Amino acid sequence: MNFIVDSVQSTVELGSKLGSIVKPGDIICLNGELGTGKTHFTKGIAKGLEITDPITSPTFTIVNEYTGRLKLYHFDVYRVNDPDEIEAIGFDEYIFSDAVTIIEWSNYIEELIPKEHISVKIEKILEKGTDFRKISMEYCGNRYDYIKELK
Repeated sequence: MNFIVDSVQSTVELGSKLGSIVKPGDIICLNGELGTGKTHFTKGIAKGLEITDPITSPTFTIVNEYTGRLKLYHFDVYRVNDPDEIEAIGFDEYIFSDAVTIIEWSNYIEELIPKEHISVKIEKILEKGTDFRKISMEYCGNRYDYIKELK
């Protein structure tokens, strides 16, 4: 599914729609260049999970934990130099739990990502203006058959 958003607010709103329907154990992989809106999309997912804490990018801490309707683990692996580094912090215990897991820059650790996940790619659409983004979502695996349509 592809979506065109034209503001930070519409990016957050789309994330919120996804966050309101995800289930325990879901894994969301976010990819896109710097400044495309991955953390804003994550803020929306958190909103949909009824998390009221401020959401910040865990660039230097690797993972932040939040609690709402469901627990949320928010990873940012931009600064991870080796997949072994992420495994050393107990990555498997995080992603194979009853929490929702978001992984920014998941392409850096592709070999550690389970086959069943939601893949989200965010791209700037420069010809339309600075705030326009194309957000592409792919539901990988049968686990996500429950997501019929996200409007």
